[in-house]
Amino acid sequence: MNMKPIVVYTDPFWALENGEVNPALATVEQEVFGDKVELRFGVTENGAFVKSGERFVDNLKGASALAIYRAQMTEEVFEAVRGDVKVIGRQGVGYDNIGLPFLKPNGIFGFNVPDYCVDEVSTHTVSLVLALERHICLQNDRLKNGHWDIYDGGYPRRLQGLTVGIIGLGRIGKATAQKIRNFYGRVIAYDPHVHGDHMIGYGVEKRHSLPELLNEADVVILHCLLNDETKNLVDGPFLEHMKDDALLLNTARGGLVEPQAVHHALAEGRIGGYASDVFTPEDPNDDEWNKRLLPFDNVIVTSHRAFLSAESELSQRRRVAEEILHVLETGRPPRWGNLTE
Repeated sequence: MNMKPIVVYTDPFWALENGEVNPALATVEQEVFGDKVELRFGVTENGAFVKSGERFVDNLKGASALAIYRAQMTEEVFEAVRGDVKVIGRQGVGYDNIGLPFLKPNGIFGFNVPDYCVDEVSTHTVSLVLALERHICLQNDRLKNGHWDIYDGGYPRRLQGLTVGIIGLGRIGKATAQKIRNFYGRVIAYDPHVHGDHMIGYGVEKRHSLPELLNEADVVILHCLLNDETKNLVDGPFLEHMKDDALLLNTARGGLVEPQAVHHALAEGRIGGYASDVFTPEDPNDDEWNKRLLPFDNVIVTSHRAFLSAESELSQRRRVAEEILHVLETGRPPRWGNLTE
């Protein structure tokens, strides 16, 4: 009889090959777990992981641990795994999909990996900002299609006279502030959980309200968590406080932004541009209003890959496996990223 604990990786993109799961790609996981656990992977359909519904839930039965990526841990999922699952590891920084309210009541530890991609996300953020400022993507597309014109996109702005406003000065927000200071004259931030004295150490000036930041900022960057307080943070009133030529950047979570409100602001020329790495749902082509953002010349989008580098992905995978094994072997809480303290 097989008494090994079962660890289910619900939707790991790295395990897909030609639209099917290839267990041989779990090299890091095999190295960490060895023969101590049985690995099970999520079910696929049409080349993608199934992340909800009966097939998804049935595949979790009997598991002692879950490693989740984009799958949503709902009350229905917790009912199915109650009494069996000891720990859920989120393969990423955000934890809005881990079902935080259901962890403690069900006696399940939860953790994320909050710092594995700080360098990558902050670099991606600055890259998007500069691409918008210098009209890089527009110039690239036009020139490749045979249209040579140095004035395509109009005149870029001189950055040293401009102010960047960051909403959320956590690990990634601080790293972005450090990098973007090399280009812009001033960095300000709004984060009710970070004292102004702390911000000064990163060359950042604190603003005590969102309207105060939005009225000043020439670039607005979202680096805040997605929760009940920040869901649809960027709505009509938010955008009305922004300058008409200010840029808006989102490399945090898609749920922070109401795409319909952003579309209206862009169509009416009430903001200068928009760049986003994240959407709800994941693919902006699957949502009416997100899809309507794509044709704008002053919109740049990427496929939720700000976190990505070979090094960051391998580090995240190793750390998730190590923490799951730690919990299963010791019964103790995760050592890093514990969400159930």
